[in-house]
Amino acid sequence: MNAKEKVEVDKENLARNNNSPLSQPTLDVSGRLSEKDGKCVGTSEIRQTSSTTTLRLFTNPVVANFAMADIDVTLASWKLVEVGRLVLIRRGPFAGKLAAIVEIVDHRRVLVDGPSGEEQKIVPRHVLPLAHATLTPFTIPQLPRAAGTGPVKKLWAKNEIDGKWAKSSFAQKTDRSERRKNLTDFERFKVLRLRKQARYEVQKSYAKVRAAAQ
Repeated sequence: MNAKEKVEVDKENLARNNNSPLSQPTLDVSGRLSEKDGKCVGTSEIRQTSSTTTLRLFTNPVVANFAMADIDVTLASWKLVEVGRLVLIRRGPFAGKLAAIVEIVDHRRVLVDGPSGEEQKIVPRHVLPLAHATLTPFTIPQLPRAAGTGPVKKLWAKNEIDGKWAKSSFAQKTDRSERRKNLTDFERFKVLRLRKQARYEVQKSYAKVRAAAQ
């Protein structure tokens, strides 16, 4: 087994242990910077984790007369399709409700379960197409694969999923969008008038400040 094959095997083992098909191990890389007159100007070290990439540059004082500093680069926070990931259902009879992924069926479908503490928000276990769901930033840690509804419900309550979701900006934005959809024509007219009045008040205040500054 060569080094490349060993790295791939290590990645697969780590992903299997973390219940995530896309988990990545910590990566350490070192190298030499460009040379000057046959001599090394400096060396570099890169350490990459799932959330941060750290680049360290070391100058060779014999050759270079400048200093280098450490650079920390924060990577984007990816929302992965993984066991324990919470999804917001967008289509179907359970649209607008929250559920947790308990098993990945294939690259297009997942098995979800939503044992919410509120009866009207409960989502029974079923296979959900990923095209009908939106991944949320929340996860249920240490959720076993293909766990039954009982264990999922215990971990759901233990991690206070309902409370965290209600306080999140994600949920508040979704609620505002749903309220707008359900407005009547007269209510939409009132919202339009209130927005127009608010813009007028802002412009009037701005005009006073600008006049006082002149």
